[in-house]
Amino acid sequence: MNIATLRDGRTDHRPDGISAEEWDVRVQLAACYRLIDHFGMTDLIYNHITARVPGPEHHFLINPFGPHYSEITASSLVKVDLDGRPVDDPAARINPAGYVIHACIHRARPDLEAVIHTHTRAGIAVSCLADGLVPMEQNGFQFLDRIAYHDYEGIALDAAEQDRLIADLGDCSVMILRNHGLLACGANISQAFRRIYYLEMACKIQLDVMAGGAPSLPARAVQEHTAMQWRDGTAGNGGAIDETLEWPALMRLMDRKDAGYRT
Repeated sequence: MNIATLRDGRTDHRPDGISAEEWDVRVQLAACYRLIDHFGMTDLIYNHITARVPGPEHHFLINPFGPHYSEITASSLVKVDLDGRPVDDPAARINPAGYVIHACIHRARPDLEAVIHTHTRAGIAVSCLADGLVPMEQNGFQFLDRIAYHDYEGIALDAAEQDRLIADLGDCSVMILRNHGLLACGANISQAFRRIYYLEMACKIQLDVMAGGAPSLPARAVQEHTAMQWRDGTAGNGGAIDETLEWPALMRLMDRKDAGYRT
């Protein structure tokens, strides 16, 4: 075992054969899995969060197929190549749908280091609406004109779907998979988590408003102004920087709840 000092200042025991840089990503990714569970965005043992491993090999980390998100640890994550083959343990099992959806994004979009896919009740419900997501409030306006859509083609096991998925994603960082669920990406894990959190909240709010009657929306110019405040960081929310401001607090939350994700 080695000692690794992580970007949050904590010192963890790092297994032999794993670089300090990779271990840092593993710890953050394991925390992200626990956060998705904490905020109620899991689907039994299904769905995936992936993160690129630092280095030239184009490897990424994904959850083993079987454990619940609340059981994911830094060392249990499986390192795979862009063809979905486990790198360190040939016997490791991953969900093939995780490879099909995530690998093509990691291959085509080097600007995106992390990808989160969810099957939540609210996300799936909005994915079934003809108009998709309609941003209605301050946090939701960050997605104004910045949401991609991909039509449902069945369970994502067909590699031929990858080209269409990437074409539909374009230069966006969030996508609604119609009749399926939500997808959010980021330049790092914290950015991807923030996007899926607020995308999920926007879906819940839309459904709540629709249940109560017709929405009352601000003028289009105000919506666009708010969207720009999110994108350039003028709102003071860290929108224009790589590291989101709330991420250290969220990791401390997971440390208080169960720091076992760091093992």
